[in-house]
Amino acid sequence: MAPASTPDAVPVTPDFWQDACKHLMKKDRVMKRLIPQFGNACLQTRGDAFVTLSRSIVGQQISVKAAQTVWDRFSALPRAMTPANVLRLKVDDMRTAGLSARKVEYLVDLALHFDSGALNVAQWASMDDDAIIAELVGIRGIGRWTAEMFLIFHLMRPNVLPLDDVGLINGISRNYFSGDVVSRSDAREVAAAWQPYCSVATWYIWRSLDPLPVAY
Repeated sequence: MAPASTPDAVPVTPDFWQDACKHLMKKDRVMKRLIPQFGNACLQTRGDAFVTLSRSIVGQQISVKAAQTVWDRFSALPRAMTPANVLRLKVDDMRTAGLSARKVEYLVDLALHFDSGALNVAQWASMDDDAIIAELVGIRGIGRWTAEMFLIFHLMRPNVLPLDDVGLINGISRNYFSGDVVSRSDAREVAAAWQPYCSVATWYIWRSLDPLPVAY
């Protein structure tokens, strides 16, 4: 999933981050070692919900570099990246920007969900994680992993454990099992000590694999 920020967007940092780090360092030996390595860096979000999900669709199954190129071309088509504006675009223009026919269908379906009010965007702040995931996976092209990334990076939910994420599983293997193969059950056992801040621990596991901050 490619970054979903705009150059002039003001980054927002979760207010629970410091408390989460203290909790994780107290409860988990690996976190006690990892967290200090990255100073004051922490999860930040920019952009809006529609842009974040649009970029996740554009970036599916292609490299980050290719996704950025396609996104730059696609986002230049409308005056502003809004659901209504995307619905006004010509399919041929979207294809020329580098989008596959399927991704065009996915982006149109996403825009329709937002534009029609089918999504309870205003209620997301008061809905639990599973309810939001259930709503998002009803959109074509969005599966559970994308929905979980959205919960972490856009809604900044503190306790998401994305077990379908390869980086998380690889990071747990490297940091907790000396590189041995890790099952989802193993990952859940490790993450029991991370509660109620699985999102924060996951972010640090990702950082242990790639020192550059993950941002969407």
